[in-house]
Amino acid sequence: MLDSIYIGMSGLTAHSKGLQTISNNVANLNTPGYKTTTPRFSDLYYGQRFFGQGPDSARVASGGSGVEYGYGALNFKQGEIRRSDGQLDLGIDGSGFLALLQDGKVRYARTGQFVVDDDGIVREKGSKMELTTLGADGKLDNILIDKLRTSPAKPTSSVKIEGRLQSNVNPNNPGGGNNPPTGTTPETFSIANVEMYDASGTKITTTVKITRDLISPPLGNNSARWQVALIDKDNKTIGQGEIRFINATIEPGADKVAIRVTSGNGMTSEVTLDFANIGYVFGPTVNSDLKVAKTDGYGPGTMSSLRVDDVGALVIDYSNGQKETLGKVAMADFADPQRLIQLGDGVFDASQLPDPAYVASKQGAGTLSSGVIEASNVDLSTEFGRLILIQRGFQASSQVISTANEMIMQLFQMKGGQG
Repeated sequence: MLDSIYIGMSGLTAHSKGLQTISNNVANLNTPGYKTTTPRFSDLYYGQRFFGQGPDSARVASGGSGVEYGYGALNFKQGEIRRSDGQLDLGIDGSGFLALLQDGKVRYARTGQFVVDDDGIVREKGSKMELTTLGADGKLDNILIDKLRTSPAKPTSSVKIEGRLQSNVNPNNPGGGNNPPTGTTPETFSIANVEMYDASGTKITTTVKITRDLISPPLGNNSARWQVALIDKDNKTIGQGEIRFINATIEPGADKVAIRVTSGNGMTSEVTLDFANIGYVFGPTVNSDLKVAKTDGYGPGTMSSLRVDDVGALVIDYSNGQKETLGKVAMADFADPQRLIQLGDGVFDASQLPDPAYVASKQGAGTLSSGVIEASNVDLSTEFGRLILIQRGFQASSQVISTANEMIMQLFQMKGGQG
């Protein structure tokens, strides 16, 4: 009967640990990336006895020694992917894990809320572990943002202009293109507020002024020349050049004007005004509608955001409209994730497993998204069902101990009565 008490005590101990497991699951209902643990119980050693001799002997198991809490089986079922406010909140839809660094050791997590610390390192808020990217050799690379917080300026080198240039003189008329505009006032069209950047990164606002020559070329070649000037905000000419038309078509080789721009600190750069895609029309019924189609310069910028794009690459966005791609966030997949060890903060240790192959998003380990977190996969209805079973097991073990104790007391009473 003492054995029954010990066995009952093993039931109390095992079910107490099972209750602890279920309590931990319920407590982490709202913990991002949390994976539930299912309690597993195992029976203890059975003694063995032999009856008979020789080939007719039989081995029969005697009563067992009780129960123990075997282990908690991790459930890696996908949690719900939920939108969040942080651009560096990362979640995986699939079986993979984020590869993180902690003092040179690789750890793994399903989700994380990351920030850039004062040293320019991307770390998870809770665990303080470093996010990594996938190197060219398939190994893990550190991410260092500190030297990438600013984007240098690029002076404008090209301004592409499109649209139609209108003239009252039709060069397709015999000699018409050789006639100067009527009167002494030249035909002029201006494109105002053309923004560009000089060599120092300073934004300058200019006007592109286009004027048809009053002096005609030789009679009969149906050509027209237009003077192009780049004018600053003080109405001073920065530079000028010429474009030409033959039979109402821009002349190849005469469709661009290169102008040297000098910044306030004496630095120079060259900008090309490109008219290759403009049309030439005649008559007062159509107006000129030239405009800037594209310019390639920009000023200095500062980091405005850090995010993960659609292919899992870490991207810095700058205030000047530029971006820098740092590499693809490293992910890992495990054939047997049950062997991972939970360390807390949603982090797992895999030091006892072979090194996994590191991949990027959409390469077999799932799809990585930013601005999301993976919710816990705790199912309250399942946990409450297990809770009832644990409670019943505990109560039953307690009843076994009480019954065994009563039987022992009866034995003592019988012995006392005999004396």
